[in-house]
Amino acid sequence: MAQVIDGSRVRDAIKEELKPRVARLAAHKRAPGLAVVLVGNNPASEIYVRSKLKTSQELGMCSETLTPPDSITTNELLAIIGQLNERSDVDGILVQLPLPEQVDTKRILMAVSPDKDVDGFHPYNVGCLVTGLPAPRACTPAGIIEVLKRYRIPIAGRRAVMVGRSNIVGNQPRCS
Repeated sequence: MAQVIDGSRVRDAIKEELKPRVARLAAHKRAPGLAVVLVGNNPASEIYVRSKLKTSQELGMCSETLTPPDSITTNELLAIIGQLNERSDVDGILVQLPLPEQVDTKRILMAVSPDKDVDGFHPYNVGCLVTGLPAPRACTPAGIIEVLKRYRIPIAGRRAVMVGRSNIVGNQPRCS
């Protein structure tokens, strides 16, 4: 029998669970801080980033968006990432992809401190994923796993088809 899975209901439940946790952190030390780097003007990326910032504000987190022009160089963006890595009020860094063609995306993603890597793209975090160690995880697959857990849908022994090969959903190396 088919089962309807309501991702919005799960999202809303998670938000309600997070609000008191964020409030406790804010009362004890400070609210968690998210920095989003959005290069250029990509309408789809702008919508995604607005959603993340709205959610972080609803939860009581601190958030900010840095919006360098799409003419930025790799070195200029590396300097911004370096500054964010050093800031004690920034707990998470999200570099919104795609980046302009002239920017070396791999260098930028590797420059984000692994413990501030919101997307779980840093090679250290990917290695932790592969070896089963705790670390930030790519949000899309982590969200799917969370929905399945909350609906008590068993995963072990199941087969799934993944369409697409981006880092966001779990890039797998090509076999020759």
